[in-house]
Amino acid sequence: MGMTMTQKILANAAGLPEVKAGQLIMAKLDLVLGNDITSPVAIKEMDKMKVNGVFDKDKIALVPDHFAPNKDIKSAEHCKCVREFARRNKITNYFEMGEMGIEHALLPEKGLTVPGDVIIGADSHTCTYGALGAFSTGVGSTDMAAGMATGEAWFKVPSAIKFNLIGKPSKWVSGKDVILHIIGLIGVDGALYRSMEFTGPGVAELSMDDRFTIANMAIEAGGKNGIFPVDEKTVQYLNEHATRDYKVFEADPDAEYDEEITIDLSSLRPTVSFPHLPENTHTIDEIHDMQPILIDQVVIGSCTNGRIDDLRIAAKVLEGHKKTKDMRLIIIPATQAIYMQAMEEGLIKTFIEAGAVVSTPTCGPCLGGYMGVLAAGERCVSTTNRNFVGRMGHVDSEVYLASPAVAAASAITGKISCPCELGL
Repeated sequence: MGMTMTQKILANAAGLPEVKAGQLIMAKLDLVLGNDITSPVAIKEMDKMKVNGVFDKDKIALVPDHFAPNKDIKSAEHCKCVREFARRNKITNYFEMGEMGIEHALLPEKGLTVPGDVIIGADSHTCTYGALGAFSTGVGSTDMAAGMATGEAWFKVPSAIKFNLIGKPSKWVSGKDVILHIIGLIGVDGALYRSMEFTGPGVAELSMDDRFTIANMAIEAGGKNGIFPVDEKTVQYLNEHATRDYKVFEADPDAEYDEEITIDLSSLRPTVSFPHLPENTHTIDEIHDMQPILIDQVVIGSCTNGRIDDLRIAAKVLEGHKKTKDMRLIIIPATQAIYMQAMEEGLIKTFIEAGAVVSTPTCGPCLGGYMGVLAAGERCVSTTNRNFVGRMGHVDSEVYLASPAVAAASAITGKISCPCELGL
């Protein structure tokens, strides 16, 4: 029996001719990632191991992005711990304020993630890099510590679900709508510890930013990882960002999948995930038939939707409009380079003229950290990836997950809306 993309990558990293679903393996790592919340725990575990430094200073990335710029004394201490570890071990890929960005946007931008890589990160959305044909997955801080010390990690080889994408998305339908539709279809545990492998002619209709968004939220369906095949768009992205050699793995024609699901992109509509699970999805058409859902805040950004395409879409909707007076609009470019590009293209001017606050790159509001924490009873439309109880603040607040287009339109109307309601 043949192997899936993920299985081929893991077999290569384990030095084995083949692997099968359920098999336990030790695999060599191409990159180990940590941030300012998870790295301090890993660093303390490494101290307990009494190891002499890291396995490879070039294959570790440390990105203080969750509570940076530091929001309080505790977060400052966390960042100091990471900073001192990076200096002590001469970590090449340490990115702090002025250079940092939201980790899962920054690493591909810096060319640190390429096809065929095996990547672990002490952050659940490490699965983002599957957009480039890599195997990447989130782990706990203890596994991160072991990975930094040894350059290896153990895995149970996942089985897979094949998502056959066909058709072309219509106007205002983006990668966020695709993955929200899928999560609504299979549920938050529908891909539990399985690889979500995206293929089919519809892949070519998705931008790289769309693919990053889809792979990023594989974990919200319980997936071990999400992965896309390497095509011309991938190669173009790599030519612009990466200098490392890479190896492309393709699924065998007789690869075994637990199930195959066909998604017609042309049939999808802008989709919103209602509180308090990503699977609680409704299309914009269904929302039109409901009582208006008034909102207090909109956040556009995060590792899911803070890339340049996301900001361009938001600016296209917001241009010539003002946000509703009694509502906050927070926009966070995912990296400094994206921020600069948004300035050069005039997007930041559009956002400020629309009444938005534009922040330095940070994960802050996504996890209820800072830069947009919700009070009791408040509602937020957010382009982030989770809407659990209390995710962005008070346990009595509500988070609605949406695309940048829907989020921007909602900021203008003060209720969950589609750009089509503005005549766009």
